[in-house]
Amino acid sequence: MPNNPTQPPGGDTGQLGMPPQYVSTSQAPGLSQLPGQGRMYGPPPPSDQRANYGPSPALGKGQGSTQSFGPPPGLPVSGQTTNYTSTQPVTGQGVNYGQPMMSQGTDYGQPGLVGQSVQQAAPSSGNYNQPNQQFNANFGNLGIQDTNRPINLLQEKKLIPDTGVETPRPQLESEYKKVNTSPEIFRCTLNKIPQSQSLLNKARLPLGIILHPFKDLSQLPVIQSSVIVRCRSCRTYINPFVYFVDQRRWKCNLCFRVNDLPEEFLFDPVTKTYGEPHRRPEIKSGTIEFIAPSEYMLRPPQPAVYLFILDVSFNAIETGYLQVFCQTLLDELDRIPGDARTLMGFITFDKALHYYNLSEGLSQPHMMVAPDIEEIYLPAYDGLLVNMKENREMIIDLLTRLPQMFEGNMETGSALGPALQAALKMMNATGGRITVMQTVLPSEGPGSLKSREDPNQRSAKNVPNMGPATDFYKKMALDCSAQQIAVDIFLLNGQYVDLSSIGIGSYM
Repeated sequence: MPNNPTQPPGGDTGQLGMPPQYVSTSQAPGLSQLPGQGRMYGPPPPSDQRANYGPSPALGKGQGSTQSFGPPPGLPVSGQTTNYTSTQPVTGQGVNYGQPMMSQGTDYGQPGLVGQSVQQAAPSSGNYNQPNQQFNANFGNLGIQDTNRPINLLQEKKLIPDTGVETPRPQLESEYKKVNTSPEIFRCTLNKIPQSQSLLNKARLPLGIILHPFKDLSQLPVIQSSVIVRCRSCRTYINPFVYFVDQRRWKCNLCFRVNDLPEEFLFDPVTKTYGEPHRRPEIKSGTIEFIAPSEYMLRPPQPAVYLFILDVSFNAIETGYLQVFCQTLLDELDRIPGDARTLMGFITFDKALHYYNLSEGLSQPHMMVAPDIEEIYLPAYDGLLVNMKENREMIIDLLTRLPQMFEGNMETGSALGPALQAALKMMNATGGRITVMQTVLPSEGPGSLKSREDPNQRSAKNVPNMGPATDFYKKMALDCSAQQIAVDIFLLNGQYVDLSSIGIGSYM
């Protein structure tokens, strides 16, 4: 809106003050005359001339008078338009533009009309059609976009599209791109590493490494050697970013210690040449695979072992998960990774432990109940972990029977701790993977917990239940890690289960 109500619209027939390049229609073919007005309107100056122009003392007629333009067409006007004033003189009548110039080719509508529709000047040439369309499209996109709207994580679960999210790639020089590991295999959660722990704490961002081993099997160099070269100080593996002082010494790229090269490293197994360490696969590739010698092994290579620990207490049966779990495992039984030596076993628990003998000579699975959960023992040494190929029918029979076996179970206790202790005893010699399905707070035997949730302390600075209540599960995790046992815990709870205490068992 104009700020000068005494000047009638269309009363002055002189040209409005414009930059020199837009004074006449011959200089700017996009000028046109609005209907019922004597003023000439044209496109504003380019984007680099965004100053708002005020009156010039050298202008004759209209000297000292000002006039204002409202916002460009398409923008809503609320209240009075703010005038932006500049002291830069321009040719023609002094004009204050009510809105900064946005881009070349924009047509301003008819000024000074209150309550009337705004008209745009139609350019006489097609030179400004495309900028006008882009300008209007840009203003049409000024509203709140769908990507910026608040998201309710409790209602919207599917935030990542089915096609996935493109992995960000680091901007590296060409010489480093050839040897840098692909972010699909190895990448950090942060693009910049904080300089100090305090800065990381203030940022409140997770710092970690995401690994996907063996994703590049088609291009993965495999090295079989009795010597694996590592830094004597920080134990960093020799890699493409180290510096060779000479053919006998190399400097670590992390701690900068100078190390000696063993004689074996001077031989290139690919080209069968000697004396060129920079041509070794360890120096030419960011990802390599070693066939490690025996001194790097805790034990000889073992078969894949899968042990499932299932909660069958009253609350677990009420959730109905057991039927779904057994049916899903039956459907995926042939897709479980492993070979002809793969072993499988099952433990169920409520306030007692239930073992299952799946030996091939039995007519059906045999359940053994161990009510003593203070001192864990194994009721049998054979038949608890059986070959998945040879005892396939027995495994299928057990998965079919399990939902009916515990239907109507009224035991509410949960002996998760003793079940984990029994699993460690069963897999101590081979290692493997333990899968735990838990639905309630453990309440029986070692590792039992009590509810610590206090609604009054949720906003406190130090919330006690954010840390573990006992170190039982941490010790259990360390013992499993020492025997090469991985633990996966799936919580299907409907109430408080003290995740900060239980979850540490799968973090280690």
